[in-house]
Amino acid sequence: MNNGKPNWWSRPSSTPETARIPAPSPSGEGDGDFPLPAPQPPATPEPPATAPLDAAPASAPAGAGPEVSVPDTASAGTDPVDLAPAAPSVVLTKGEPQDRAPDQVPAPDHAPAPAPQAQAPVAAQPLHAPDEYRTPPYGEPGPWAPAPPVQRPPAPVPPQQAPVPPPPHPRGPAPWGQYDPWGVGGPPPAPAKRSRKGLAVAGALVFALITGVIGGGIGAYVERNGGIAAVELPQADAENTGRAPDSVAGIAASALPGVVTLHVKGSGSAGTGTGFVLDTRGHILTNNHVVDGARSAADISVTFSSGETARARLVGKDTGYDLAVVQVTGVSGLKALPLGNSDNVRVGDPVVAIGAPFDLSNTVTSGIISAKERPITAGGEKGDGSDISYVDALQTDAPINPGNSGGPLLDSRARVIGINSAIRAAGGSGDGEGDGASQPGSIGLGFAIPINQGKRVAEELINTGRATHPVIGVSLDMQYNGDGARVGEKGKDGTASVTPGGPAAKAGLRPGDVITKVDGQRVHNGEELIVKIRAHRPGDRLELTLSRDGKELTKTLTLGSSQGT
Repeated sequence: MNNGKPNWWSRPSSTPETARIPAPSPSGEGDGDFPLPAPQPPATPEPPATAPLDAAPASAPAGAGPEVSVPDTASAGTDPVDLAPAAPSVVLTKGEPQDRAPDQVPAPDHAPAPAPQAQAPVAAQPLHAPDEYRTPPYGEPGPWAPAPPVQRPPAPVPPQQAPVPPPPHPRGPAPWGQYDPWGVGGPPPAPAKRSRKGLAVAGALVFALITGVIGGGIGAYVERNGGIAAVELPQADAENTGRAPDSVAGIAASALPGVVTLHVKGSGSAGTGTGFVLDTRGHILTNNHVVDGARSAADISVTFSSGETARARLVGKDTGYDLAVVQVTGVSGLKALPLGNSDNVRVGDPVVAIGAPFDLSNTVTSGIISAKERPITAGGEKGDGSDISYVDALQTDAPINPGNSGGPLLDSRARVIGINSAIRAAGGSGDGEGDGASQPGSIGLGFAIPINQGKRVAEELINTGRATHPVIGVSLDMQYNGDGARVGEKGKDGTASVTPGGPAAKAGLRPGDVITKVDGQRVHNGEELIVKIRAHRPGDRLELTLSRDGKELTKTLTLGSSQGT
């Protein structure tokens, strides 16, 4: 016995193979071998009779092998095929002791071997599948009877325990430590070892993600709602509000109490303008086109910078200069604005304009003097020329809009150097400002009457109710297209173009003469000549340069006077 398993003398044969083995001839001719019967399909075995495990087949006579009775399972009830009829059959039965072969190992006593029945022996179930190619051992006759199986009580199964992994190799896991060479799929993969460093990195990433989301949400809330706590904005401390007298703020603070806003109703229209106080008697200077529609004191309302309101009467006006004087009574604390000298003004000097553009009272704007002695004409709505004003104006880029008319233009010492009167229209050549203006807003071209001219006219209006105009005593050809102002051949209504005994006649001027310069300043048309003359007072001496028959002549004359309207 090896390893507790019985070693059999031969393999069990199945019925289909023994059926194919022929019986040996009785004569024993041949080489001692005999063909095996063909195997037959196995039949269902019946429980055979058992025999002692130590029984063995009796020794056969010399020269003959043992005989085994094999039942024929091909058909039920048939006798077994006798493979060796000359020799006696050997059948193992229960309780029959038999001699053992020298190399046989006895089976245990407690596992009795089954014995076939005498009447209908049935072959035992083979332990292995039939081998169609097997051959009997050399020197042995035909197939043998199958050995009885060994019967043992079932061995107790030890309780299953979880496998204990072997200790780790000092140099790392041994990939062939548990390798089964007969297993399928190669060596098992080594279990992945979790790294603490990887876990730490993963935790840090998760923490960073969570804190980022929370921080982003808090930041978005703070940005949208301005923070969590109450909002308290920084602010500068209280400081001295005084300003330098020559600054815009200082000039405005000094001049605003003397500036007024005028609202005029009459002749089916209404308008807004500005004026400024001339003296403590209540005289206020403004433009003629501001108060031209008024017929009585009830039509003119004056509002001071303090908000106080009073009625005003018309003292006098002049269309040619576009100036007018009104007076308020019963008002105390009036502040008159100081008057400057427009002859001292230079281009580039800073100026400040105060007025009520679009009825926005106490509006302050600033700029510079952009030009001097700019000849402009304004008015002319009546068509007969009686309402046209001729101004040798100061040009400024300080914003002036409708409603600024009649307001003061101040120098850096808060002195009046001009009366804001006109703005250049962007869509045409009109210069009027106020009700007749075609420009809705300032384009940086504003014009002011020089205060020297305004002062003289204002004094005459206050003292006499009328203003005088300087004249030279000629009628000009306003249709002349050449350079200069040409004396007409005939005057208005067919009269002489040069007034007999007038300043021009005394100086020797003739019809057809072309005046090109006034006191050395070039004139290009008749309007510019009128502007230059109106800039002087009656009685002033002028030097005229003229062209006659292609020759240049110089004449000196003294200005005359005419009553204005």
